[in-house]
Amino acid sequence: MLQTHRIILFVVVLAAASLTVFSQSATFSDPNVEYTFMLPEAAWKMISKPSATSPNVEYVYNDRRIALLSVRKLSIPKDEPLSDVIHDEEAKVQFFQGFVAGKEENFSGNFRGSVFNFEYVSSGRSNSGRYYFLRANDTTVYVLRITGDRDRLKSIRNQTDSIARTFNVKLK
Repeated sequence: MLQTHRIILFVVVLAAASLTVFSQSATFSDPNVEYTFMLPEAAWKMISKPSATSPNVEYVYNDRRIALLSVRKLSIPKDEPLSDVIHDEEAKVQFFQGFVAGKEENFSGNFRGSVFNFEYVSSGRSNSGRYYFLRANDTTVYVLRITGDRDRLKSIRNQTDSIARTFNVKLK
């Protein structure tokens, strides 16, 4: 009986340890930018590191075709409605082949904002975009642009939402 309890305890400890290994998250932080966010999985790989001259960061999820994340900071006129910012970004992608605008959604995490969804075709493949617009203050909006294969992007939506929810500005 005691041996059975030890085996069960060993299996439970082993399962908990394996969950910890597989659910490793990392925090993005860089001295060249004033923001941070959590990456929920090790599959997110940085392909463009921010520098003093280019404060943009880009990540891919395993491969660029699956998902590409880029973060941009937009300076806007004081109290400009977020819908105007979204419309400006939509104007940049509306000429993508097969572009179909999706719905806008309200979004909240560390910052409140909106999400703009769309679909398009690239190299004969169905792709989609999910842009998170996060208002940091009256004159600053961060845009997390995520594009990639339509079906695969849907399957990692919980991860992209998590990245946007954990997006934050460093305290100075």
